[in-house]
Amino acid sequence: MTELHNYTLNFGPQHPAAHGVLRLVLETEGEVIRRADPHIGLLHRATEKLAESKPYNQSIGYMDRLDYVSMMCNEHGYVLALEKLLGITPPVRAQYIRVMFDEITRLLNHLLWLGAHALDIGAMAVFLYAFREREDLLDCYEAVSGARMHATYYRPGGVYRDLPNKMPQYTPSAWRSEKETREMNEKRQGSLLDFIQAFCEAFPQRVDEYETLLTDNRIWKQRTVDIGVVTAERALQLGFTGPMLRGSGVAWDLRKKQPYEVYADLDFAIPVGKNGDCYDRYLVRVEEMRQSNHIILQCIDWLRKNPGPVILEDAKVVPPPRAVMKESMEALIHHFKLFTEGYTIPAGEAYAAVEHPKGEFGVYLVSDGANKPYRLKIRPAGFSHLAALDEMSRGHMIADVVSILSSQDIVFGEIDR
Repeated sequence: MTELHNYTLNFGPQHPAAHGVLRLVLETEGEVIRRADPHIGLLHRATEKLAESKPYNQSIGYMDRLDYVSMMCNEHGYVLALEKLLGITPPVRAQYIRVMFDEITRLLNHLLWLGAHALDIGAMAVFLYAFREREDLLDCYEAVSGARMHATYYRPGGVYRDLPNKMPQYTPSAWRSEKETREMNEKRQGSLLDFIQAFCEAFPQRVDEYETLLTDNRIWKQRTVDIGVVTAERALQLGFTGPMLRGSGVAWDLRKKQPYEVYADLDFAIPVGKNGDCYDRYLVRVEEMRQSNHIILQCIDWLRKNPGPVILEDAKVVPPPRAVMKESMEALIHHFKLFTEGYTIPAGEAYAAVEHPKGEFGVYLVSDGANKPYRLKIRPAGFSHLAALDEMSRGHMIADVVSILSSQDIVFGEIDR
């Protein structure tokens, strides 16, 4: 008889598959997991507490940093809660721009997830493929906000500015010849919408490439099929949302069930799995990328045909345009007041949630009538998924913990907020 030894060992936080600052204490019998205990608190950003000491608009940038892979979706949840309490509705064009960037963000998130998930399991090439596409999408972030990641682009009442008519161009350098520069600038000659459309037309073929590498790959299926199974009933009890819940067979998506912005006017499907294992969660996210691509194309079509304002002209909440501010004394006073004190929100409370790439991301905001929140509570998408890691891992091998953790799509900024 083989002698089995019981071990208690640390998985992370330095482990490349530990997804950030997770310390996971594993109790094993031989190589079989008997208990998995996630320890959080190594990051602790204190976002909820910091928001209580700042005027409302100054916390938009903190939302970007909660889940630093799904930046604009976090902003969206916070800004929707502010708009609920203020009783304002952004212009329709702004709503379409928000939806388009939410879906661009979903692609950014799922591409990083797919690359990292494959890398954790041992497939190197997909990671490089996924980052090739992310590069173009981050250029879209940069075109509208000037930042490649933490955009602070959504504002109460709309978005910071309209979509640019010109994309930034590459310039020749010591590392890049004129011929290479010309080739890289070919698809950047038009507007941002032209650039995104060209990306969306090529993207389905890119997703086919990922699927060719993984979906029917024998090793991939051995590492993901029947690993980390969660039934539909148990997923609901554990508070799962997003692809984790849909992978278990529950067709719950806030974009369909509780539509916000203009999602009710758009055509898209909700991909749903059957078995609730790592493989089904993979299939759901891959199909979500195709659906997001379809939504973005619909937004582009509408935005081309419907010019208009992208933010409200309410000087009590939205700063006046800079050109006006330099000529009008009243506009200057509004500008000064907004950037020093911010605005006050009537006393009350509001909860707003968005269908974040990882699940339901909600913001519960309590105002006492001051210029900063009395209380801000974030409902992150990943926290309840991580809480279920112990249950999902028991009876599996140590190598399977990597697959299960990776299939949860964990980012610690929002978990350890």
